[in-house]
Amino acid sequence: MKKIIAFLLFVCVICSAFADPDYVKMLKEVDDLVTFKGTDLSAEYTIVKRDPDGSSSTTVAAMFRRDSEDKFVVLVLQPVSDKGKGYLKQGNNLWLYDPIGKGFTFTSAKERFQNSSFRVSDFTGSNYAGNYKIKSVKQEKLGKFNCTVFDLEATTKSVSFPKVKIWVSEDNLVRKLEDYSLSGQLMRTSAFPSYQKVATRWVPAKIIIQDHLVFRKVGDKVEYERTTVDIKNPSLNKQPDSLYTKEYLERVNTK
Repeated sequence: MKKIIAFLLFVCVICSAFADPDYVKMLKEVDDLVTFKGTDLSAEYTIVKRDPDGSSSTTVAAMFRRDSEDKFVVLVLQPVSDKGKGYLKQGNNLWLYDPIGKGFTFTSAKERFQNSSFRVSDFTGSNYAGNYKIKSVKQEKLGKFNCTVFDLEATTKSVSFPKVKIWVSEDNLVRKLEDYSLSGQLMRTSAFPSYQKVATRWVPAKIIIQDHLVFRKVGDKVEYERTTVDIKNPSLNKQPDSLYTKEYLERVNTK
């Protein structure tokens, strides 16, 4: 009986540590540093996907985001064959616009963007504190960074991955991210080697994603699909309300 009581006390201590208000607060600060509630955010994304066989493809897109209203517009600029394709998010609704068929279809933020390892949901602001609960926390060195490592489990089905692990450096920026399936299979790994400051917030300058589901073996070596995302020209300029509409995507394709 004493052993059982001792074990239960140990479990309670561990659980309370994971729910430590300081860790919850830290997770909120992680979100706040890359979220822009008081203004719009726009930027240019260059997304290069390299397949395991060595072939590659490049997509350039313009992104406009209004976090205070949970909206974004993503407009494909290159390649020419996809120019004018666009995504519109308004709250829980997400549409894909096809300039050839001139129509909108409902889609999911979980979908790959332009068939790369980058997901449509990756354009949105960070909300780890709202979408996940803390399962465990530990300290770990990641290159030159002293990091707090959070194991998180989703509290909503709307997220792209039900389990994630994030490495947060002392400046509260995510430096590494691992996405897992519900069964615990590693789906992809993302590195954030550099950030750029915009006013009092931060935007990644580069993201490197390795897809663990798309690979090929060459002898003893495994080659994974790799997607590199360069984010340039971030701006906080206010955008017109009309930009975050279906009419905008239709109109911009007639120019």
